[in-house]
Amino acid sequence: MSFRYAYAIGLLTALALVPADTALARATQLQVGVGAQYDTSHVYIDANKVDAFASSFLGTFGGTSTKQAVATVTPTPSSTTSQLLQTPVGTVSLFGFKTPIPYPFGAERTGYLVTDMDQALAAARAAGAALVVGVFPDPIGRDAVIQWPGGVNMQLYWHTTKPNYAALETIPENRVYVSPDTADKFAKSFLAFSKGKVVSDDKKASGVEIGRPNDTFRRIRIESIFGKMTVLVTDGHLPFPYGHETTGYEVMDLAATLDKAKANGATVLADPYISDRRLAAMVEFPGGYVAEIHAAAK
Repeated sequence: MSFRYAYAIGLLTALALVPADTALARATQLQVGVGAQYDTSHVYIDANKVDAFASSFLGTFGGTSTKQAVATVTPTPSSTTSQLLQTPVGTVSLFGFKTPIPYPFGAERTGYLVTDMDQALAAARAAGAALVVGVFPDPIGRDAVIQWPGGVNMQLYWHTTKPNYAALETIPENRVYVSPDTADKFAKSFLAFSKGKVVSDDKKASGVEIGRPNDTFRRIRIESIFGKMTVLVTDGHLPFPYGHETTGYEVMDLAATLDKAKANGATVLADPYISDRRLAAMVEFPGGYVAEIHAAAK
């Protein structure tokens, strides 16, 4: 037996002895994120209200829209208008379906751009996510939908031609509502995938943030290459509109932004309140999209 052959046999034997969970753990060591400016809030609006929403959203935050196109963005037959609203405070993937929306689309809250789809899915699964929609092609790349512990759906996407978007002025936050039973599992899984960090974990955050000013709840703030995330751990006793919003947008002047929102057809659902050094309000845009908007409290 030659030395080279013996070495190869030994190496293969050693690799075979690596535990499966160790191999999975290695998958989570990859950084598959790109940047917060490539992470989009998925907004589904009735087709006849898409233009009103786009006009109101851009009138409130500024920015531009790509040209509206009609496309199939699901793995099964469907038709939707599709456009990207790019603002200084966050990006929106806007869909106005002309056909019934195939399940489970519409439940995913965000789209995260990844460097490599196969590596990203391996990392997500290793971190505890489930693949709920297998990889499928879209007009400009590949997509898949994953679900984290707690039932949080997100879409991962990859572009055939690498996009190049300007950095955002402020980073929006993905607002995730989970139960106490799954909060730690969700946070652990997402942190393993994103390589993020816990910025704060407040076990007695003010309930005013979820429409219950006389109560407290647990709030976890996470930051990663995918941007900011606020995990709201509640018992599900949420007054409208809390829990309907998927994104929080940070602005410099909340009062001025709310004035712009109202002037552009939006409705303030929850008046400004102060908590955790921020001034925040809840707003509904034409078509029913609910957003949290906040600024640093002075």
